[in-house]
Amino acid sequence: MLSDKQFLRYQRQICLNEVGEQGQAYLLNRSVLLIGCGGLGNAAALYLAAAGVGKLVLADDDLVEESNLARQIGFRTPQIGMAKVSALAESLAQLNPECKIRPVNRRMDKSLLTLEAALADVVLDCSDNFLTRHSINQVCYEQGVPLISGSAIGWQGQLIGFDFTQPNSGCYACFAPQEQQMSQRCSDSGVMGPVVGTIGNLQALLALQALMKMDNVPFSQFHQFDGRHLSWQQWLLTPDPDCSICSSHLNHRASAHVQQKEGL
Repeated sequence: MLSDKQFLRYQRQICLNEVGEQGQAYLLNRSVLLIGCGGLGNAAALYLAAAGVGKLVLADDDLVEESNLARQIGFRTPQIGMAKVSALAESLAQLNPECKIRPVNRRMDKSLLTLEAALADVVLDCSDNFLTRHSINQVCYEQGVPLISGSAIGWQGQLIGFDFTQPNSGCYACFAPQEQQMSQRCSDSGVMGPVVGTIGNLQALLALQALMKMDNVPFSQFHQFDGRHLSWQQWLLTPDPDCSICSSHLNHRASAHVQQKEGL
């Protein structure tokens, strides 16, 4: 049961039929692994902590730089030079002291990623490079942990989630084959800060639905946001029978199989 203080803090969420006191109590006992403490990770972590997720594990090996502050809204100017995980943990602790924060100030190899994913109820991929996304995808698939992946570049943002607790869910490699590696990063091509925040917020929203095990969580749906025109497109992902990760045909080329759905 919730304490009176917790009931007051989370009252607006508890009023929702889909949440209620039971759903809020459930969130307080859930754990999220968040990989990447840049713009996506900042936005997602702030909303997850504010919503009452009991434990957040923050993984990143970078330091706060002045150029981060235009979009990574969990950091403050005096924190320039600090480890991102430590700086973000400070902000989250001030926002919600009840949320247990564990910083992991290192780049995750597969063994550490496997261990941390196995301890999490949901994993958020907030990284900024293609190789890391594929590594996270493979580990989450192997561990059977739901994965929510976000990215942003320029005025464009993308979001997709996978429920690896269910069979035939497809995976990130079905959508973006490992052979088709992309090299664009926001440090090279630029990015509009609120676009990153929009996608990070939606990662948190999808994570909360997954953590509460709500009905009809929109997994396996690819959402693309055009921040220049404030428009959305949405597709349904179907598993690639030749996927190198989630198919039994391990030696075939993966290809994306998406079926266009109505735009929003």
